Amino acid sequence: MKNYTGYVFAALAAASYGTNPVFAKPLYADGMNPDSVLLFRYAFGIALLGLLMIWNGWRRHNLSTAFRVSRHSLPQLVILGILMALSSLTLFLSYNYMPVGIASTLLFTYPILVAVIMTLVYHEPMSWLVVICLLLATSGVGMLCEQTPPSPLLRGETPSGIAEILPLGRGNEGVSPFMIGALLVLLSSLSYAIYLVGLNKTRVRTIASMPVTFYVLCFGFLLFVWRICFGGAFTLPQHEVMWLNLIALGLLPTVVSLLLTAWAIQRIGSTSTALFGALEPVTAVALGIIFLGESINLREFLGMVLIFVSVTLVVYRRK
Repeated sequence: MKNYTGYVFAALAAASYGTNPVFAKPLYADGMNPDSVLLFRYAFGIALLGLLMIWNGWRRHNLSTAFRVSRHSLPQLVILGILMALSSLTLFLSYNYMPVGIASTLLFTYPILVAVIMTLVYHEPMSWLVVICLLLATSGVGMLCEQTPPSPLLRGETPSGIAEILPLGRGNEGVSPFMIGALLVLLSSLSYAIYLVGLNKTRVRTIASMPVTFYVLCFGFLLFVWRICFGGAFTLPQHEVMWLNLIALGLLPTVVSLLLTAWAIQRIGSTSTALFGALEPVTAVALGIIFLGESINLREFLGMVLIFVSVTLVVYRRK
């Protein structure tokens, strides 16, 4: 029963994280940049999770220890916070170079990276069924991705802060926007893969999920403060209704997704949790169709079917 609960948590975590683009893209169109969007996303996430932890501590008459973690775990929490913030930043920057559905599907390379890291570094056995699941899911992602590189959202301009991440100079005029976006997503995928492994293989795995998530968000938030203070631009929504998007970003793909991910890893491990990330691009594509007016063809539909098959096989795979 514990394993099936972990599968449910992993699926819901992936679906929640897949809501990122549907809230972020309207904010870009409203004049905000990725650093400012993420600054508010993390700030609202910290506030919402902090209130939840206070309420939980008060309910259990243990408020004094609600935020307590071992000082020996702080360096690891700092690293995890930076990894999460870097993953968020590179993913949100990629939305400027490609449709959000493609960015979300390319992000799914992180389960492969998790499986490789766990096998090569921690010698975790990889069954043939897991390999088949990875191949099926990867094939599905490939079918979801369009072949024609789209134009960037910012009409060929380089987003603020991109130069600090990618070495874009005079020698890169021939690099297409799609290639830049793909590299950004791959960096996001690698950062998130290391984050997932870190949750499972470091001292923080012995800490409750809420404090871990809270401090990961706090340290990640400091990265965006630093970027904005040293060269970045601070922007605000031009329309009041867009504040709802910022709050939603702080709730669904931040607090809800990170908490469920941590709970899932405790129950089914990093590899299985990562494989359920296949639901992220499916969620992003579906929400793009409903809210952003994007369309889907037969090839993309078949890709979704392959992804769902791979996830189903993971649920029933033998340990």
